[in-house]
Amino acid sequence: MSKPNNPPRIAENEAKAVARMLRVSPQKLNLLAQLIRGKKVDRALADLEFSRKRSALDVKKTLESAIANAENNHGLDVDDLVVAQAFVGKALVMKRFHARARGRASRVEKPFSNLTIIVREVQAQAQA
Repeated sequence: MSKPNNPPRIAENEAKAVARMLRVSPQKLNLLAQLIRGKKVDRALADLEFSRKRSALDVKKTLESAIANAENNHGLDVDDLVVAQAFVGKALVMKRFHARARGRASRVEKPFSNLTIIVREVQAQAQA
């Protein structure tokens, strides 16, 4: 007797990609996740391409991975994809020390974060 298979955690018309251990704070990464949330993927890619934030390249790479997963693994049409969810989670925080005056030290925290992007295929609205 074996265990039953796990049910899929996402719907049939969705695909996801996860980027783990990105060296940026979750608060800064969430600004970019808010930027693309709910947009069509071509518009989201254009916004990330011209964003001046350092971590926009990592977010763009993750979004492209989600698009490729949708196309290759789930057989979805790329032109109908929308960023359904984009959320950020905490990963580990490296603790370092910085030398200060009079023999003291101050703590420096270097946070990491995880990024999850879920794209969904929406049917085009019928034009009348």
